Order: sequence, then structure tokens, then C-alpha cells
Amino acid sequence: MSRPVKYNINPQVTKISDSISYADLPEGMEGEGFYATKFEKIVGLARKNSIWPLPFATSCCGIEFMATMGSHYDLARFGSERLGFTPRQCDLLMVMGTIAKKMAPIVKQVYLQMAEPRWVLAMGACASSGGIFDSYSVLQGIDQIIPVDVYIPGCPPRPEAVLDGVLRIQDLVHNESLRRRNSSHYKALLNSYDIQ
Repeated sequence: MSRPVKYNINPQVTKISDSISYADLPEGMEGEGFYATKFEKIVGLARKNSIWPLPFATSCCGIEFMATMGSHYDLARFGSERLGFTPRQCDLLMVMGTIAKKMAPIVKQVYLQMAEPRWVLAMGACASSGGIFDSYSVLQGIDQIIPVDVYIPGCPPRPEAVLDGVLRIQDLVHNESLRRRNSSHYKALLNSYDIQ
């Protein structure tokens, strides 16, 4: 026995513009056919929505990051779809997991190979403070070797926390002045880490 087929007599046509969200415009002057704003606001908007993360995963936080990159949480919708595994092409170093003191020079070398501007995200308790590993061989936080911009707490943190950390990085990137990297304060910060 076959079931009758029903057709939609009045199909609704959806517009593609209904499902697309646009980035907010920076403050500026708008008129007929023009928009004027500060150059650094446009650069900040472009950088914010095109962050290339470099995952440096050593343990269980890396698995949680894989879940964040999956289709359910989809980090790609924040402009971070392209994961880079070469430091020279990335601008966000995401350190995830336990960093042994033997590994510390490698983390610093990876950081130094990244081009300016660069940002660092410490994901999880181990990267932030050594976690439960209060021992002679584990680095008690990566902020002992490189400057950290955002810390994500948890052991391991949930994907929602990782997304929140990336949003915090985006806020930093968007609001950073183009002259910050040349300031005496920033140079003193790098000198405190013995970075030239």
C-alpha cells in the first residue's frame, strides 16, 4: 500500500541574507557612498576575524581542543578555521597541556619564530599553572618563559570555555593599538622575558 504524497502548495522562499550575520562596523562617519573611520579600527577588525591559531598540544587539553574544532562547536565560525603548524604563518599560539621544563625552550623557540603581532593563549590548568603536577620536572605555568594574553581555566576546560577564550583574544586583537608593539611598555615586557 502506497502513501499519498503531499506537496507544499505555498513554499516559502528564504533569502540567503536572512541567515548571514555581518561584523559590526567600527565607529566612523557614514554618508552616501562612503564610510570613514580610523585605519587601526579597520586593521583590528580584519585581524580579529582572521586569527590563525598554532596548537601546541601535549596532553589531554589537546583532545578537548579537537572537540572544539569539530562540527558541534565549530571554531571556524570565529575566523579561526585554518590551523597552522608552522609558526611563521600563525599569530595565536595556543599552548595546551603539561609543559615539562625540557620542553620550555622549544615553546619559547616556537613563540620567537612567530611574526608580530602575536598572541598567546594558555589552555588548561597545566599550561596556566602546572596543574596537579607540582614537581621538579614540570614548568609551573608558561608565563615563566613567554608572555600570556589569555588563560583558560579547567582540567581540561570544556569547549565552551575554549570558545570564550578565543573570543577574549578577539577582543584584545580588535582593540589593540597599532603602536602598542613599538611602545616602551611592550619592549620592557619582552625584555623581562629576555626576548629581543
